Amino acid sequence: MLLRRTNIREKLILAKQKDKSSDKILNEVYRVLAKEDDTQKRIEVNLKSKDSIISNDFNFDLLETAEIYHVRHIKEIAVDYRLRFLDSRYFKGEIPQEAISKIKKLEKVHELELKGFKILAPSKLFKLEDRDDPILFAPIGNDHYYLIHKWGRDLHPLRKILMWPFKSLVNLIALVVGISYLITLLVPNGLFSKESSSFQFWVIFFFMFKCLASIVIFYGFALGKNFNPAIWNSKYLKT
Repeated sequence: MLLRRTNIREKLILAKQKDKSSDKILNEVYRVLAKEDDTQKRIEVNLKSKDSIISNDFNFDLLETAEIYHVRHIKEIAVDYRLRFLDSRYFKGEIPQEAISKIKKLEKVHELELKGFKILAPSKLFKLEDRDDPILFAPIGNDHYYLIHKWGRDLHPLRKILMWPFKSLVNLIALVVGISYLITLLVPNGLFSKESSSFQFWVIFFFMFKCLASIVIFYGFALGKNFNPAIWNSKYLKT
């Protein structure tokens, strides 16, 4: 006679059926799941909220000091890399579940409801969905913010250099002058006259500068562009 193999799942079902408190356990599980679902929905609502919150009552003894940043530090990075620091409701991308979980953990540890979330990210992430390096913050008060979560891919290593001309008008003019000078050097000697001279060089340089400056001005006005210090915390997206 062959003995039938033991099915552990069947044994578990029998054990649960024998247990008089199984219904109570199931009800408790449903209650916990419902509470968790309510918490998830509440956090999602707070992330899209239009309420202006300047601080959360964190327990400072439980905060990681390395994750606390003053607004001037955030502004410095935003200006250098042409990023925006705006309320999370303006963010068009999807906030990952990992960030939601960290918010839940912070709320549980600090016994509070977090509000007033802000996100530091490239401008395009406040216009359409993308994956470039968003960072979620919550306000602590007195212009300080607590970094909750960073996700997505890192910024391009040359982004700071590429965004340097947009930091100020002086930087932009310096770039136009530099490019104009390089283009002038590429113009063959004697192209416009038999003899080359410094006067001819500077005339060509001035012509190149005017052409490039006109293109830059047209591009700036046509697309409504502005310099980094003016847009880092601007909610108007056409900048």
